Amino acid sequence: MRMRHIPVAVALSGVLCVPAHADGVRDIGRDVLAPDDGWAAAGGGTTGGAAADDAHVYTVTDRAGLVRALEHGSDTPKIIKIAGTDDSGHHLDCADYATDGYRLKKYLAAYDPRTRGSAKPSGPQEEARQASAAKQAERVVLPVGSHTTLIGLGDAVLKGADLQVGNANNVIIRNLDLRDAYDCFPVRQPDTGGLGDWKTAYDTLTLTGATHVRADHITASDKGHPDSAEPTCFARNYLRHDGLLDITGGSDLVTVSWSRFADHDKAILIGNSDSATGDRGKLRVTLHHNQFESVVQRAPRVRFGQVHVYDNRYVVPEGSEYRYSLGVSTESALYAENNAFHTPSHVEAADLVKSWNGTALHQSGTLFNGYPVDLLALYDAYNSGSERDLTADVGRTPTLHGKIDSAAVADREVARGAGAGRIP
Repeated sequence: MRMRHIPVAVALSGVLCVPAHADGVRDIGRDVLAPDDGWAAAGGGTTGGAAADDAHVYTVTDRAGLVRALEHGSDTPKIIKIAGTDDSGHHLDCADYATDGYRLKKYLAAYDPRTRGSAKPSGPQEEARQASAAKQAERVVLPVGSHTTLIGLGDAVLKGADLQVGNANNVIIRNLDLRDAYDCFPVRQPDTGGLGDWKTAYDTLTLTGATHVRADHITASDKGHPDSAEPTCFARNYLRHDGLLDITGGSDLVTVSWSRFADHDKAILIGNSDSATGDRGKLRVTLHHNQFESVVQRAPRVRFGQVHVYDNRYVVPEGSEYRYSLGVSTESALYAENNAFHTPSHVEAADLVKSWNGTALHQSGTLFNGYPVDLLALYDAYNSGSERDLTADVGRTPTLHGKIDSAAVADREVARGAGAGRIP
C-alpha cells in the first residue's frame, strides 16, 4: 500500500464586541467576545490576545513563522495573523517520518490477528511505529498558549496540523480553515469492536484542560483525504483521522460559533471517558450557528458536560454514511433548541439521537426536513421499555446566550454565514 503525500506544512492563501480604532480601521485580531455569547463569556469573558503589545502582534506566512510566533505555547499575550502562501519546500509525506525500519507492510504482517489473536502490538515494528509517530508529532502538533488570538486573514488554510490548547486559558481561534490532520502511523487495537480497529492521534483542534476558549468562523474537515478512500486492513477501514474538535480533560467555558464541520466521521467530542469523574462541573460548552455537513457522528457527543446546542444546521447528503448527531452519554446535560436537520429518506428523526448511559435530553424547536418534530418523544417511542429512555429534565435552563432565532431563520443564516472566510 503506497503512503499518501501529506503536506503538513502550513498551507496559506489568501456577534463579537468590536473595539474602536483611531484610524477607523477595524482590527479583527483585537475583537473580543460579546458579554452574553455562550459559556466562554462567563467568569470574566474571553479576550484572547487583545491585550498584546505591538511587539507580540505577528503576521506569519509559513509554518516556521507560525511556530516562532506561538512561542512554544507561552502565556505572553499575543495576536497571530496567518496570511500568505504555502510553505513550499517543506511538504513531507509519510515516508519522510518513517524511521527505525518501520514499514506498513511489515507492520501488518507482524500484527495479523489470524496469527496474533487479540494480543496488543509489541516488538520491533510497534516500537518503530511509535518512533515514527513521535517524529511526525514534532511537526504536526502546534501548542497554543494562554492569552492568544490566532486568526486567519483572507482564506487562510492550516493543513495537516493539530492545534492543541492544553492547560491554557483565554484563547480565541477565528477565520481558519483547519484541514486534514492526517495520521501516518495509526496504531492497531486488536481488542476493540470484535474484529479490532485502528486508533489515530490527531484532531484539527484539541482542547485539553483549557478554559475560556472561543472558536469562531472556523472550517474543519478532512478535505482531500477522506477516510472512506483508505483501504481496508484486517476487515477495518484503515483510519487516518480522529476528531475535528475534542474538548476533554476538564476543559471549561467554551463557545464554538459560526463554524463549519464537514466531510468527517467523528466531529466533536466533549468528555472522553465515562470514568473521568473529574470532569463533573466542567465541560461547559455552547455550540451555536454551526453547520455540520457530511458528518457521520458526534455533533456533539457529550459526557458530564453542560452543553447548549442551539441554532445549528445539520446536512446529511444523499448516499452519505450517517449514524447520529446528538450523543447523550454519562451524566451529560445536553440542552438542544432550534436546530434544523436536512437528511435523505433513509435517515429518520429518531436516528438523530443516540444514548450511552445518558439519562436526559432537552430538545425544543427542532426542524426535521422542514417539519417540526419532538426528538425526545420520537427517541423514547423508538426505545420504549429499554434502559436508554431519556427524560427532558437536564437540571438547568441556559441563560448565557445571545438572541436565539427560530430553526428556520437560523437554517438560512448559517447556510450563508458559517465557516472560515465569512466573518461579517
